[in-house]
This record gives sequence, C-alpha cells and structure tokens, in this order.
Amino acid sequence: MIVPKKLETAEDIQEWMVKKLAELLAVEPDTIDVQQPLESYGLDSSRAMVLVTQAEKMLGLEVSPVLLWHYPTIEALAQRLAEDCEENTSEVQDTNAASKSSPTLNLQAEAVLDPRIYPASSYFAFTSTPDNVFLTGATGFLGAFIIYELLKQTNADVYCLVRAANLHAGKNKVKNNLEKYGIWEDSFESRIIPILGDLSQPLLGISQEAFEMLAANMDAVYHSAATLNYVYPYSALKAANVLGTQEVLRLASMIKVKPMHYVSSVAVFESPAYAGKVVKEDDDFNHWEGIFLGYSQTKWVAEKLVKIAGERGLPITIHRPPLISGHSETGVGNTDDFINLMVKGCLQIGTFPDVDYMMDMSPVDYVSKSIVHLSLQKESLGKAFNLQHPQPVPLKELVNWVSKFGFAVEVIPYEEWQNQLVNISSPDNPLYTLRPFLLQRWSKEQITIPDLYLKAKRPFISCDATLQALAGSNIVCPPIDSKLFMIYSAFLIESGFIQMG
Repeated sequence: MIVPKKLETAEDIQEWMVKKLAELLAVEPDTIDVQQPLESYGLDSSRAMVLVTQAEKMLGLEVSPVLLWHYPTIEALAQRLAEDCEENTSEVQDTNAASKSSPTLNLQAEAVLDPRIYPASSYFAFTSTPDNVFLTGATGFLGAFIIYELLKQTNADVYCLVRAANLHAGKNKVKNNLEKYGIWEDSFESRIIPILGDLSQPLLGISQEAFEMLAANMDAVYHSAATLNYVYPYSALKAANVLGTQEVLRLASMIKVKPMHYVSSVAVFESPAYAGKVVKEDDDFNHWEGIFLGYSQTKWVAEKLVKIAGERGLPITIHRPPLISGHSETGVGNTDDFINLMVKGCLQIGTFPDVDYMMDMSPVDYVSKSIVHLSLQKESLGKAFNLQHPQPVPLKELVNWVSKFGFAVEVIPYEEWQNQLVNISSPDNPLYTLRPFLLQRWSKEQITIPDLYLKAKRPFISCDATLQALAGSNIVCPPIDSKLFMIYSAFLIESGFIQMG
C-alpha cells in the first residue's frame, strides 16, 4: 500500500504526463495533444506500464492500468488522478481501482444473439473437402498454424480477415506471420487470399456487397481471432471478442449455411462454482459469477452466442484450448505469451512462487491439427472439444528442470514473491508489465487473478471425449517432460529471448 504524499492539481499532473510521454516517445512535449488517445501515440503495454509506475511514485497513489482504458487521453486521465489525490489526502487509497471503475457485469445478460442471425435455410450439405474457407486470426499465433493445417489437410483456398492498408500489405502480414513461426511454404502463395476488415466493426469492417459474396461462396468458417489483454476490462474487449463473434456468426448463417468452427477457451469454466469438479466437453457452463479477467468474460459470452446460433440450427463445433505452448518438434513459440513471459521474468529475478499450479498447456501443433481434423468430421458437428493437455504436470516440475539446466532459481512463498514484484522497476523484466494481472485485487475477497488458477480453485477439465474423437488420427498430445522442456529452451535461447549466464 502506497501512502499519499501530497495533493496535485489536474493541470500539474497533465503537464507532468506530457513531459513523461514525450520522453518515452523521444519527441518534443509540444507535439503531444492532451485530447488525443494515448494509444494513437503507439503506447504499447510496456510503455504504458512505465508511465503508470512513474505516476505512482510521483503521486503516491496506486494507479490501476485499467484507467488507461476508461480515461484514454492525458486530459481525462489527469483529471481522474487529481480526483483520486483529493479523495486520498486524509486516507489511504482503496487499491481496488478496477472494481471502482468497472460496474458489476451480468454476463448472462450480455449473451444475447442478434435475432436476425438465423441459418438462411434448413438445407445444409456437409463436406470434408471444402474449396473455400474463411478464417479470422490469421496474424495470430494459433491462427498461423490453423492456416498451415488447413493448407496441408485440405485443398481449400483460405480467405483471411486482416487489418491492412491494401491487399498487398494484407497478404504480406499473413505471409510474414507464417514465416515468423517457420511454417511458410511458397506453394501457399496462391491459396491465401486476404480480406481487408476489422473484427471489431459491423460486418467485420467489410462492405455489404463483399460480405454477402463471402457468405455465398465459403464452405466453412473458422473463427480463432480474439483480443487478449491481461488488464483490459470486458468493456474494452467486447467489440472484438463478443460483437466480432456475432458478426462471424452472421457470415456463417447468411445466404448459404456454413459450419462455424469456433476457438473458445477452457476459461469458460473459470467460475469458482466449478472448483474441484470434473467438467466434460458437453457440460453446460451456466456459471459466470467469479470470472474476473475481462478476456475470460468475453470468451464466456462469445461461446454462449455460438451455442445460441447452434440451437437455431447453425452447424457448429467448439474448440477449447488452454494456454498454448510452442511447437512440440521445432520449439517455435509465441514469446509474448503468458508462459514465456512468466518464465523469463522469474529467471531474471531468480525466484519462482511456491504455488500449487498445474501446467496444462497444449503445444500449438497439437491444438491446430486437432481443430482442423475435427472440423472435417461430420460427427463433430454440434460438439465441443476440450484441447486441454491430458496429462498436466505441477509447476514444480518446470522449476526443477530449470534448476538442472543450470539456472540459479529459488522457490519462495507466494506472498514474498508478490512483494518482489512490487519492487521491480525495469520494463526489461516481463513481470513488470504483468504486474497489473498478477497483483490487481478483485471482489470483496480481494483475490488476485493468479489466486483463481491454484489447483484447489480450478476444475478438472476432462478431455476424454476429445481424445476418443481423435482416436485413429495419429494426432497425439506430446507429454510435458524433459524432452519438451529441452526443445522449448533451445528455441528461447537461440532466439535470444532467454539469456544464459
């Protein structure tokens, strides 16, 4: 808890923030417009956290980075911070800033699908050999591998929704993403067709005519795109993750009925109501109370929308991966994902928290192969699949392996580890930018998000039906063992993400 030092006026704070932002961006202060959204200056999460931490020190307040969403300009943010200073002149600030600024959500009330979204007809002919498929998430990690598997397992052309200035730039974004993960082949060139649009916009940012043309010509729709941010509230992610899903369902339903293959998340079972219980693929997920992470809230609502569309007659499949790790053979992974950032940060401070976590991440090749294979089976329609790792291992296994590999690390009590986080002052440590996610306290119980992932508070997610559906396909989830750790470590060290010595 930080004790307030002094009262600041909105003008003082605004002047200070302009100066600091100019320093961060290496520009002159007079080029900063206090009425422009901070994100328009390219303020990424790392730089935003630099600004937040410096503001904490200067004001003597604990500043929630979530405020950067609710008050996106310097002018608005300075006014809000000045009000916080005034409120806390005589008392310590309530640290639960996120819950102060975000009203309690009723996720069930959010799960309302546009009544106009109904299958265009009752006629539907399933094909396991599609000619044209539409895909969102082409520039993401999992999306890249889904494209790869679609191009390998089918002869289909893949129409990829992408934000870009023109078609050439859009094609290059998709190509560069596949190259980044080492899965580009020149033979893919003619089979990848960029569709310029925006997931957060009505009709996906596509013209009515082009939207209808896609609806008439696609044989299947794959929706894997979602905005993931560890600190943004539901309201900040709703447009892309919830309303975007609604628009993709609209596309699947219009003119010609097409199966919708939706990439959800095991996060739909994050409510404490499921703690200690076994949840199966076909179980309902009606409990939403206690889901605090904005991203998880959007995935709960979005999957509900997909289920509603399924009840209206749209053919659907739902795929729920956990955290997704790197490729099990090449080690290639997303260095911006939570697992890698956490490991790197812990290695830098030399400590891991002593927590009862289970590592249940699934390699990206297992997840992508499973999604595409299952989507091509007629018997999959109407079903959900849990792509959870069938044999998760305790976090201690990773720590033990890291120690044997030569890294000097110590396991310390969780609260002591959290105290270490507070003292991290350099954005060079990934834990610096993860602090809001790791330390923010929610609800009357004042729990942190990581508290929700303790083994005792999580469900046992069954993937038996999924494994049965994959039987005979040669798709097997690789074990989380020393071989896999070695493959991942080799990639992270060779790429320069983790430094030895």
